[in-house]
Amino acid sequence: MTSLTVQGHAYPLNMSGFLENPNDWCPEVAIAIARREQLEMTEEHWAIVEILRDYHANNRVVPMIRDLLKKVGERLGKERANVRYLYTLYPCGPFMQALKIAGLPMPCRCD
Repeated sequence: MTSLTVQGHAYPLNMSGFLENPNDWCPEVAIAIARREQLEMTEEHWAIVEILRDYHANNRVVPMIRDLLKKVGERLGKERANVRYLYTLYPCGPFMQALKIAGLPMPCRCD
């Protein structure tokens, strides 16, 4: 198991780079995970993170990709409710990379 050190505190990560404890998430941890993913967080990145975290808070599960796209369309406009847009933000796999940065658990179907 690896860990991520942020402001002197070590946060354990699983083998895929997800937080072992999703409750450890905070914006500073998200930024550190994004740097590990070679991403610089912009307002657009944060909007997707917020959508994911809100969905998880309301439903207690991570969204399926179609549900994520629906929420993106509702909040950011239908022109952004597509996988191509998400790949411009999260080029290493928009769904998993965004979930990782959002501090959400890795879906069981992806173990």
